[in-house]
Amino acid sequence: MMWEKVRLVDICRPKQWKTLSTNNLLDRGYPVYGANGKIGFYNKYTHESPTLIITCRGATCGSLHITDPKSYVNGNAMALDSIRKDVDIKFLYYYFSERGFQDIISGSAQPQITGEGLSKITIPLPPLPIQKRIAEILDTADALRRKDEALLKKYDELAQAIFIDMFGDPVKNEKGWEVKKLGEVCEKITDGTHFSPPNIPFGIPYITAKHLRKNQIDFYGNPTFISQKHHEEIFSRCKPMKGDVLYIKDGATTGISAVNQYDFEFSMLSSLALIKPNKNLLNSYYLSCFLNNEIVKKDLIRTYMAGAAIKRFTLDKINKFKIVIPPIELQNQFEKKWKKLQQNVEILKTKKSTNLFNSLLQKAFNGELIV
Repeated sequence: MMWEKVRLVDICRPKQWKTLSTNNLLDRGYPVYGANGKIGFYNKYTHESPTLIITCRGATCGSLHITDPKSYVNGNAMALDSIRKDVDIKFLYYYFSERGFQDIISGSAQPQITGEGLSKITIPLPPLPIQKRIAEILDTADALRRKDEALLKKYDELAQAIFIDMFGDPVKNEKGWEVKKLGEVCEKITDGTHFSPPNIPFGIPYITAKHLRKNQIDFYGNPTFISQKHHEEIFSRCKPMKGDVLYIKDGATTGISAVNQYDFEFSMLSSLALIKPNKNLLNSYYLSCFLNNEIVKKDLIRTYMAGAAIKRFTLDKINKFKIVIPPIELQNQFEKKWKKLQQNVEILKTKKSTNLFNSLLQKAFNGELIV
């Protein structure tokens, strides 16, 4: 299906507003929208009606939000003002969710999107009734996806509740468990390659921080591969095996941990640490849940990352992490409970609501979605 293509700047007027410092924010008033959505309140508003905003600089550059009516758009976001009456704002939101902005983001140290960059974008524009129908279908799929994500979050909270019930506060250690340095209870702690080998269409799996979620490694959601030669060079010093713990040690998602469930060989980037516990002293599932605990994360950052501008743990610091060591029999009991809980998580994931949403999103703007 061929739709008219129009320039973005012909259907709206991208505009930035004055940046409010955190000192200017109030406890009540009109909502203020910035890089991460609502960030506070102010006594003035920039927009009478809902508008689509794009984060235009920083780590979340390119993220999207639709504001409330009567809201203030902060200076690190670009508002798409004066949207034409024949354009549906939700249609625009979903279109840019699929398209992204990688081709117009400039700057490496401080990524940014400029008005000039936005002026280069053209978008497909079907008739307004079709726009609204596409947005309606995607709203329904997105609601299902969010519901399943919320349920997955509840399972994660339940896992942490079981952890706290069995072992107590992992920082206060009220139960008086033995405390060791992580390096003392592991057979090896290393990391992946410190150079980025070129990706190829097919080859040896290559896992980076983007594949890790809390207690989960998802290689197949966004698979990447490297050559056999590069893999052999990396694998000679860093050999992840099933049951090892992978830990994000630098970048925006530093502090996330997961147990490797894969039987196949793969290589890793240096943003990941590979932790091989001594199984007589430390259970991988206990360790991963310990590292993912929010209390522990904050304590590790405060203790080992003081004053650091960039989130990063060195291997030396990871070896020195203080970890509570309950009896291994109790740790193994926790693994059994965690795996039982994980069975429900896997059943939920088979619903594939996220895959359905992403598939519909792609089809919608290829003109393949029947509306």
